[in-house]
Amino acid sequence: MCSYEDISRQSFELALNLATKKLSSMEAEEICRNSGASRIDDDHVQIHYLNRPYRVTISTGEVFLKEKEEVPVKDQILILHYLTKADGAPFTNKLITYGQIEGGRFYSPVFVQRNLDPILKCFGDRPGLLLEVAQKFGAQRSTYGDASVAVDVFPKARIYFIIWKGDDEVPHGGTILFDGNIRHYLASEDVCVLTEILVWKFVNLAKEASST
Repeated sequence: MCSYEDISRQSFELALNLATKKLSSMEAEEICRNSGASRIDDDHVQIHYLNRPYRVTISTGEVFLKEKEEVPVKDQILILHYLTKADGAPFTNKLITYGQIEGGRFYSPVFVQRNLDPILKCFGDRPGLLLEVAQKFGAQRSTYGDASVAVDVFPKARIYFIIWKGDDEVPHGGTILFDGNIRHYLASEDVCVLTEILVWKFVNLAKEASST
């Protein structure tokens, strides 16, 4: 749970095939209406994922960037799962924990270990750097905690990263929350993997910033 690296190549292929089959039965207008994607033509849509535009072929499930970069298979799966699960539910502006997503409660400790712990280790003592690196993914400053950002990972799926500063008596802390509508767009496993992808993009950017 919580990492596609734990899944065999055969399982990857099965996940892609199932998502592709479901997507191929859908119409471009329906996909765009429910997911926030943009229609290119009857067989192609464009979806923004982590602040980059991806083009998806409906009939084949192929996913690629405009820049023709190769798209990692786990990102392909996330994009197809988002497009096929999306039902158009609007943002609720009410925040939920990972454990409140169906199927997420049992795996909350894994979620914290793989996502929140690296965020706090990297940004707990320098929350301003989190704001800086998150902007590269279209993040907006939020009002929670001492430093927080909201990232629209997909057009209708939003993740919040929140940090509280520590002092001599109380260590820093934080949390990762989601808009309540995320349950309409991604399963709990996808949410965990997507969060982990974003967390390590943040951490790697912070390391680059520190080395310059």
